Amino acid sequence: MANLAALALLAAGAAAHEAPEPAALGLTPPMWVALSMTVLIVLMLVLKVPRMMASGLDASIAQIKKQLEEAKALRAEAEKLRAEYATRIANAEKDAAAMIDHARGEAEAIVAKAQADTAATLARREKMATDKIAAAERAAVSELRAKTAEAATAAARKLISSHHNAKADKALVDEAIGGI
Repeated sequence: MANLAALALLAAGAAAHEAPEPAALGLTPPMWVALSMTVLIVLMLVLKVPRMMASGLDASIAQIKKQLEEAKALRAEAEKLRAEYATRIANAEKDAAAMIDHARGEAEAIVAKAQADTAATLARREKMATDKIAAAERAAVSELRAKTAEAATAAARKLISSHHNAKADKALVDEAIGGI
């Protein structure tokens, strides 16, 4: 019981030391806080602050949606351009291969023509050389015949002049005249 009495004394002493709660215009501090919050909320509702905040957020959402749509359109366009350039590259590679094949064909044709021209030129030059050799042979044969004829004429003249005299010549001339 002594504990109880000590507790009662302690409670009475604590109550005696408590200060009275301050009040202004009959309102305690928690009441002032509640009143100011109520006024603030009513003022915000009257000025339509929540509606302004909602419209601001809606505008931000709309702007973000618009940017997302633009980004999607840009991405689609970029994909389209990428596909187009991939096609162009593939076509360019095909064209390059065709050009190389065409150039090889032309080179082969040029080589074949050059070989044919070379063969024709060689044949022409061979014929020319053969013709020159034949002409030289004919000229040599003609010259040899001429020299042979000259030598035969000279030898015949010499023989005739040494074996024939005027008497023998007269007999030959008479014989030739008689043969006519």
